Amino acid sequence: MDGASLVDATLELPVFPSFTRLGYDVRRRVDHWTPLDRYRLDGKVVVVTGATSGLGLVASEQFARCGATVVLVGRDAAKTQGVRDDLAARTGSDTIDVVVADMGDLDAVRAASAQILRDHERLDVLVHNAGALTADRRVSPQGLEMTVASQVVGPFLMTTLLLPRLALTGPGRVITTSSGGMYASPLRVDDLQMGDDYNGTEQYARAKRAQVTLNEMWAQRVPADEVVFHAMHPGWADTPGVRDSLPTFRKVVGPLLRSPIQGADTLVWLAADPGAPVSTTGTFWHDRRPRSIHKLPTTSRSDTAARRTALWDWVEGAATGDR
Repeated sequence: MDGASLVDATLELPVFPSFTRLGYDVRRRVDHWTPLDRYRLDGKVVVVTGATSGLGLVASEQFARCGATVVLVGRDAAKTQGVRDDLAARTGSDTIDVVVADMGDLDAVRAASAQILRDHERLDVLVHNAGALTADRRVSPQGLEMTVASQVVGPFLMTTLLLPRLALTGPGRVITTSSGGMYASPLRVDDLQMGDDYNGTEQYARAKRAQVTLNEMWAQRVPADEVVFHAMHPGWADTPGVRDSLPTFRKVVGPLLRSPIQGADTLVWLAADPGAPVSTTGTFWHDRRPRSIHKLPTTSRSDTAARRTALWDWVEGAATGDR
């Protein structure tokens, strides 16, 4: 093990320093990261869901600064247009588009995907970043629990619909923003959607576990010379979602939280770097290094071939309405 890997492993083992600003700062130095501003994405089209705040907003700005055509997908038309206008003013880019869709509404996802295909002859990167941790249980127009609808089923449907266009660039990239919170949650299918036992934090973790599992399964099904698939977790970043949903956690961790752009660094790197992100597929990343999707024996034991197949079949059925 080289010195940089030893430092990385030392940070990763106790979790806390790895997820904080400390982990970001140390790894950036010892691994000699290429600054994001040095990457160029001229002529490439990047779609970002959940683009109006938090990690999606700062990532979208960085993509624009790197020269990409950026498609902002947001739920609220006025807010998304306002974000588009603000980003255009800050970056000087005139290639920022708006698509309005709630990723939990499958009809809206179909319409958004159709609009993207109409408006863009190529598609290089699809970033699944939409999603929130909510205290109260909500249901999608199709009758799905909203966290699962917006973070699992909706992204699955959009990926399916945009996959042929992504493959034309050879390889396109699909990147999913997950969460370190999924490490505590085993893989679930029958009880993926919580009911009367609803707990927002637990439901969020279950959805994030499903995301990273499906990321691996997509990679097994799609040739890597057509589309590569990656998931990442940002560590603990000071985003509006954390401020609204986890105020006590934010108060405790305080200045050790990462900035939004630090949290989004690996996301942008996965979209822009010509090396590791296209030479691998189905990988889970944190701070530009591949990570295991399990830290606990209990979650590893839950991750069986039969349960994976059941998850894929359920999500596919939910996405197509055949469940």
